[in-house]
Amino acid sequence: MDITIHPRKLHGRLTAIPSKSQAHRLLICAAFADRPTVLCCPETNRDIQATADCLQALGADIARTADGYIIEPIQTLPAQAELNCCESGSTLRFLLPIAGALGVDTIFRMEGRLPQRPLSPLWEEMTRMGCTLTRPTADTIRCTGRLRSGDYSIDGGISSQFITGLLYALSLIPGGGRLTITGKTESRPYIEMTRRAMAAFGVSTEHNILTGADRYISPGCMTVEGDWSNGAFFLAARALGSDLQIENLDPASPQGDRIAADLLPGLREKITADAADIPDLVPVLAVAAAANRGAVFTSIGRLRIKESDRVASTVAMLEALGGKAHADGDILYVEGTGLTGGTVDAQNDHRIAMAAAIAATVCTAPVTILGAQCVAKSYPAFWDEYIRLGGHYEQHIR
Repeated sequence: MDITIHPRKLHGRLTAIPSKSQAHRLLICAAFADRPTVLCCPETNRDIQATADCLQALGADIARTADGYIIEPIQTLPAQAELNCCESGSTLRFLLPIAGALGVDTIFRMEGRLPQRPLSPLWEEMTRMGCTLTRPTADTIRCTGRLRSGDYSIDGGISSQFITGLLYALSLIPGGGRLTITGKTESRPYIEMTRRAMAAFGVSTEHNILTGADRYISPGCMTVEGDWSNGAFFLAARALGSDLQIENLDPASPQGDRIAADLLPGLREKITADAADIPDLVPVLAVAAAANRGAVFTSIGRLRIKESDRVASTVAMLEALGGKAHADGDILYVEGTGLTGGTVDAQNDHRIAMAAAIAATVCTAPVTILGAQCVAKSYPAFWDEYIRLGGHYEQHIR
């Protein structure tokens, strides 16, 4: 689906959708709990549903309701399972170590750019501790064997998702173990989200020591908090002059992307921001920077391994809209030239598509977005909300 947006400001009130990051974590905890859990999560997306479907394939009974999910925990594990992770990196990286901890012969299926996204050093550590991992095809992984208890070590400089996966795994391995994190740890707030989710279900991760083999204790009913990552797009629109009230964003949330509330006002002047912990915010922050005084984003390496090469796709988006940006090594430079309009290829990256939509609120000419349907990965109702808030676009079906 391609769309052409006619520039105009947005106005109105909206409620931030449930946090994708927290929903993944709570679904996993509930699947291993001692009794059913009701999870309030009124809106879902492809990534959250991928995790729910994979947990069902491992033996959980997960029913979708109008308000969220009812999760009946796993009672009997299958000898073999096939898990379709779709394009969700969280689903794959969380559940791969879990499958290893459970000892289930598992085939993981991947779509989009997910097969190219890194699994090292998680792959090597799982192999060292008892699993056999193979790539039967370019878009599948097979995990056999079983992880043993003991001391685990992982470099934290690639992805916090590896750490989350191993924390879950150690909580499920009889005898548990200790996880040592080496090097610089990326996206620390997301590790804290994992710790809080596990703590809510009675599992301690203190000092990265997990005893293992115990059932999680279901709180009975939980609510997924609002998503700062997706809420940031409308926060950016507000910072660029749209009259918006955004509800359901907890300023005390462990979500790292809550920093958007602090960064966006600062973009009225040229700023330097470390992108290591906020790879999902960079596209829309870059739009806001281009419409103001510009910005410099450092530590951009992780952006290259997202749904698109998010460094290249962000630069291409800004240049297509009349802005100027370039990357030099680990730094992205955005000039404060203003934005005019043009055609943006979303490159199957939901963050690029939504950032381009927000750019349209300050452009002087229409903005065409190719592949606009990719927002369904994290925010299926984004275009409906955009229209409800006063946006206008024409749709073109290829």
